[in-house]
Amino acid sequence: MTSTMDPMLPRGDWLRLHTLVNLRWISICGQLSAVAVCDRVLNIHLPLGACYLTVILLLGANIIFAMGNPGNRRLTETEALLTLLFDMSQLSMLIFLTGGLSNPFVLLILAPVVIAASALSLYTTIALSLAAAVWVTVVTVWHLPMVLADGTPLQSPDLFRFGFWLSMVTGIAFTSIYAHRVSAEARRMSEALLATQMALAREQKLTDLGGVVAAAAHELGTPLATIKLVSTELMEELRGTPDLHDDAGLIRDQAERCRDILRAMGQSGKDDSHMRQAPLETLLRDAAEPHLSRGRQVHFRVAPASDGAGPMPSVLRRPEILHGLRNLVQNAVDFSRAEVWVDATWTEGEIRIRISDDGAGFPPQILNRIGEPFVRTRRPAERPGYDGMGLGLFIAKTLLERSGARLRFGNAVAAPPGRRRPARTPRGTGAVVDVTWRRELVESEPGPLRQNSPLLP
Repeated sequence: MTSTMDPMLPRGDWLRLHTLVNLRWISICGQLSAVAVCDRVLNIHLPLGACYLTVILLLGANIIFAMGNPGNRRLTETEALLTLLFDMSQLSMLIFLTGGLSNPFVLLILAPVVIAASALSLYTTIALSLAAAVWVTVVTVWHLPMVLADGTPLQSPDLFRFGFWLSMVTGIAFTSIYAHRVSAEARRMSEALLATQMALAREQKLTDLGGVVAAAAHELGTPLATIKLVSTELMEELRGTPDLHDDAGLIRDQAERCRDILRAMGQSGKDDSHMRQAPLETLLRDAAEPHLSRGRQVHFRVAPASDGAGPMPSVLRRPEILHGLRNLVQNAVDFSRAEVWVDATWTEGEIRIRISDDGAGFPPQILNRIGEPFVRTRRPAERPGYDGMGLGLFIAKTLLERSGARLRFGNAVAAPPGRRRPARTPRGTGAVVDVTWRRELVESEPGPLRQNSPLLP
């Protein structure tokens, strides 16, 4: 499956101007309150004129932003970078005026970095992180000290200031990396889940469409047969009139064509009331059918796991099961050399499907990550020209687990030279995927099927 969404595209257009304007109003209120409390309550002498001028600068900029642009406007990457850089510089200037690292609010310099790491590209995050480190260093070396009520300057010991500076720089680096990785992972998962929902919706639509066509073919069978019968009789009666005889033959041929078209279209869905369930082998062949003519031998083996397992179960033809198994078969066919095996067994309590191939298998270093979005599970050399996004197995795993399945990914073990492979080991030498359900989750209820509802009253 391919997608038009690239998880590595710049994310500047994710930030709305309205969001940053609201955050600035909160910042302005906080800064004015902090300066007022220091002056009126704590009796700490500050350069009030310069402090209020710095806050008014931010206030004026926010008013210009709010009034000069629509609130729903989304910022470009460059605009977001410059906006956050301006906010960081304004806050750093206020920190410079109020004691440098002795001011506990110096931690707020991290805020623009966290915003960039969460919503912008890696390069913008690095740029803001470097700017934050530079500003922290500047206010550490140069700043105006806060003066207490008795005239004593409030200064921290040099060792404490160095430790605080080191912790701030380390915190900037760690926070930016951590927030960027977490937000990138969340975006990738969101995009992958969206692709999964689209795949399931498409499968459901195809299944529903097939059901309608199958029901239409069933309901139209009788009138089409009647048309064919009557037209055949007319042909017999009109043998002496060539023109009318040919017209009757045309009617018969077109009726047969309608029947063939409906039958062919019905093969894509098969979800009328009589086909909502199917034997396990039929379900497997339907899931693998689009990949049976792609130049690989696909072998099916369906057998009970033991003598007491009973007859072949009839399972529900749910779209998520069909699409999930189809993706697993597609992955095996894509990366096999010549053969793919689809084995199904069942016991009294479980149904197990194993899909294996004779390819090179999954790379050992990513076995524990198989099923995550945008992880390419095979080596590019195994399939030249393949440019997938690594969503196939994620979609299959998500859909099958939604149906209650347990999945296990691994590689087959080749038999040692001169020795036979143990009977219980997977076939082939490539990748192996085991899918297991509890029977009550996917097995259809026994009993007669209800009649189809007629298309027309």
